[in-house]
Amino acid sequence: MPRLVNKVAAITGAAQGIGAAFAIHLAKNGAKVVVSDIADPSATVDAIKAAGGEAVGLKVDVTSNDDLARMVEAAKSEFGGLDILVNNAGIFATLKPKPFMKIDEDEFDMIMTVNARSVHQATKAVVPAMIERGGGKVVNISSGTFYYGPPGLSHYTASKGAIIGMTRCHGRELGDKNIQVNAIAPGLTESEGVKANEAFNPFGAPTVATRSIKREMVPEDLLGTLIYLCSDDSNFVTGQTLNVDGGKVNV
Repeated sequence: MPRLVNKVAAITGAAQGIGAAFAIHLAKNGAKVVVSDIADPSATVDAIKAAGGEAVGLKVDVTSNDDLARMVEAAKSEFGGLDILVNNAGIFATLKPKPFMKIDEDEFDMIMTVNARSVHQATKAVVPAMIERGGGKVVNISSGTFYYGPPGLSHYTASKGAIIGMTRCHGRELGDKNIQVNAIAPGLTESEGVKANEAFNPFGAPTVATRSIKREMVPEDLLGTLIYLCSDDSNFVTGQTLNVDGGKVNV
């Protein structure tokens, strides 16, 4: 039975990959979805509508407060408000892993701005609309890399650690507003972007070998956790990060 009926969700970075899977599954569970991405999100919107769901798409740069304000206004004008934010946008699949000694300041700042600062900005943007609805859910997408520190991805790992920190702080600050803030930390996921980047090929087999569940992880493995954190089932859960990686790390 759909668990998000009468809810309105906004998701960033949803044109493809994990974000697209998230958006489609939110709609499958009854949510009306604002699909945003810096790329054209129309394919995701079309998939939702083809399955009988409701969605609107718009191009959003998550580092732009003006764009984030447009996202919130779209939720209000199209669907009457906003109940759920999924902070999924980030840079990963296009990265070329390298030693931290070879990561210059411009690349470091870009990763931190897009992956971490955008979570700060987007959450600020949606809070007033959620308060108008009597509360809401924020789900941030972190990464299991924070727990084991893979070589070659220090800036990415730092950005995802920052998300865990903000999840804890934002959860405390918004508890009295009936807004729950939690995060998902996925393991290495075989999204279309990751599969297209040959630089990640060496990570695949060793990652599977260290999991308790010894197979590749796919976007669908995250969907149950997403719906739990977006639904009333998690109304007394906030500030938490749920690690979903097939048992690679125990936290």
